[in-house]
Amino acid sequence: MITYLYWAAVIALSILALFIGGRLGSLSKGAIVAAVIFLIGWLAYFFHYEQVFVKRFGGVMRISVPEGQRHIGATWKEDNLWIQNYDPSNNTCIFSEYSKGNLLEGRVIIRNCNPLQQTVPSP
Repeated sequence: MITYLYWAAVIALSILALFIGGRLGSLSKGAIVAAVIFLIGWLAYFFHYEQVFVKRFGGVMRISVPEGQRHIGATWKEDNLWIQNYDPSNNTCIFSEYSKGNLLEGRVIIRNCNPLQQTVPSP
């Protein structure tokens, strides 16, 4: 819901810039200002607000599990999302970080990890 409100505000500001530019007699300048407002809004959403909205306000974010891997778990560390997958072909666990704007993505690979194997308790 918060995402829709954010985009409604960005679009409303862009339309307002077009309207003001038209009223002042320079629709082309209004269009340039509207495009700049929309670009700044899009960049701010992609590089900052997307994960903040999802974590704090219940937004929606879609991530696909790579082919051949199995999803194990997900957790938030501050504002970054960490996903744990298991790759049975080479017996590794992969922790992938999804940071704001995907700029500083971390990855931890644990070899000889088999979290899906049942362990037999010792007597």
